[in-house]
Amino acid sequence: MAKIRITLVKSPIGYARDQKDTVKSLGLGKMWRTVEHEDNPSIRGMVHKVRHLVHVEEVEEGSD
Repeated sequence: MAKIRITLVKSPIGYARDQKDTVKSLGLGKMWRTVEHEDNPSIRGMVHKVRHLVHVEEVEEGSD
């Protein structure tokens, strides 16, 4: 399954509590931290909710 790389590029300070909680549930605690998640509808929904705070890129599958 494909993966996506999510980086927090803008602080959630000053935004609604639910957006802060979404950033935290994605595993992003500090600015410029990056996490990788499986690309599925629930993760895409969370990313969509905070799309103004994060940068998303698709990770190429390695040839194993």
